[in-house]
Amino acid sequence: DKGTEGLEEVFVDPAWADLEVDEEIIDSAKPEYVRKIADPINAIKGDQLPVSAFVGYEDGTLEHGTANYEKRGIAVEVPEWQPDMCIQCNQCAYVCPHAAIRPFLIDEKEMAAAPQGMPTIKALGRGFDNLQYKIQVSPLDCTGCTACVDVCPAPKGKAIVMKLIESQIERHEVEYSDYLYNEVSYKDHIMGKNTVKGSQFAKPLFEFSGACAGCGETTYIKLVTQLFGERMLIANATGCSSIYGASAPSTPYTKNSCGEGPAWASSLFEDNAEYGYGMFQATETIRHRMAKMMIECENEVSSELAALFLEWRENISDGEKTTELRNEIVPLLEKETGKTAKELLELKQYLVKKSVWMFGGDGWAYDIGFGGIDHVLASGDDVNMLILDTEVYSNTGGQSSKASPAGALAKFASSGKPVKKKDLAAILMTYGNIYVARVSMGANQNQTLKAIREAESYPGPSIIIAYSPCIAHGIKEGMGRGQHEEKLATEVGYWPILRYDPRLAEKGKNPLQLDSKDPAWDKYENFLKGESRYSALLSEFPERAKELFELNLKNAKETWNYYKRMASMDYSAE
Repeated sequence: DKGTEGLEEVFVDPAWADLEVDEEIIDSAKPEYVRKIADPINAIKGDQLPVSAFVGYEDGTLEHGTANYEKRGIAVEVPEWQPDMCIQCNQCAYVCPHAAIRPFLIDEKEMAAAPQGMPTIKALGRGFDNLQYKIQVSPLDCTGCTACVDVCPAPKGKAIVMKLIESQIERHEVEYSDYLYNEVSYKDHIMGKNTVKGSQFAKPLFEFSGACAGCGETTYIKLVTQLFGERMLIANATGCSSIYGASAPSTPYTKNSCGEGPAWASSLFEDNAEYGYGMFQATETIRHRMAKMMIECENEVSSELAALFLEWRENISDGEKTTELRNEIVPLLEKETGKTAKELLELKQYLVKKSVWMFGGDGWAYDIGFGGIDHVLASGDDVNMLILDTEVYSNTGGQSSKASPAGALAKFASSGKPVKKKDLAAILMTYGNIYVARVSMGANQNQTLKAIREAESYPGPSIIIAYSPCIAHGIKEGMGRGQHEEKLATEVGYWPILRYDPRLAEKGKNPLQLDSKDPAWDKYENFLKGESRYSALLSEFPERAKELFELNLKNAKETWNYYKRMASMDYSAE
């Protein structure tokens, strides 16, 4: 009852109710799908849409890039770039869960067309002559998590600071972001994408999702799309990643300036690996049929095209090379009149080697879909899996999974999980022909990038298990410190990071590379106490907490020592 005593009346001008909205101006830049389907559904008027509105979408497909038009404006504070402090490392963009902060390289022509007064600084780096640099926040897409501020390493003071969103709107940051995000080219070709800095000049093909502020999963997905998104096929298991990946009527998956982007679909919880494997088999069947067609018609086409056909067959499994060859082959195919050449032209999208990925959480990977994962990885085929490991069933309310460590509180483990976390990496390394990595972006940004690139380049099955802080963990310092929490998890030995590359064994080298330093075991318990999923047990059942914390530490030491023994084995030829 006392709460009513603090109520204050806020005057609202009655005239506001009659303000006219020029919907024609607002809608002019929106695609037809957004205007006719997405906007009415978001306005909770979807039940008023006629069946005819869905002509062309009967199969349930969504248009790419529709999350870009939602502009939710949910953050109270958003980042403001401090150009005088910036060292142009791009780490702020690297860790942004929502792709709402990006670095741009702007040429003279683009600067001339930019909104008046837009602040920039001279770009630093080889090949950046005559280019300006700017870190740009999209205030209406930012969730205000502060992850960018947390990781900023600028030595003279933070180059990113949080400010009230009104101040950024007044500074014309909405206009700047609209121009840079939509009119300025992404110049990722200058540096390449094999460094943290270089990777962030690529357009994220996963942007503005509805994931929680500070989400630990989406940073990994965004990075994968920056590296391979233009040729990706994604099968997504049920879970958080399927919800923020395509909550009707919009999707955060988008396209580049050439109209290329990830093809995404979600099946069930239990069959996602098989679902993605079907994508792989279908694509490979078509591509190998194309190879036969090329042989059949090579005497009927120009000698230049016949030579390119041969080069394509020799590099059929090389994503970058087949992309280059596609750009040469298609114009020549368009000049041909033969039946087979015309059929090949119709199949031109398959000229580029597809990067097939299966995304999902630990509930899928460790529990419900484990049999399928094992089956698909055991096939030996060139597929990739990204496991977003939150160590709990996040989307369905925080139930314990086989990924939950001993002592963790969760539904179905209300007095702390009594047994050890399943070691998925160790299980899969026993095959010997699967690329396996455990990554933690906050612990080592370079190792995460390297592992993803190595996994995709490996001509066989790969799996990346990514440590993903979640609101279900109850991080006491907040989700904005998620990257710091990832760093701590690795430093204390809770989450060792590693890469197991079978290609090294073929060279007489140990395939297992431990990328962690010796753990600081003395800090382990403090790490656990920094998350309510552990500390709450201490409050409720102190004696049991002590017992399970000791078991958790014992399990971690056993895992670390196992990895160390494996990494010390001699693989040299006898």
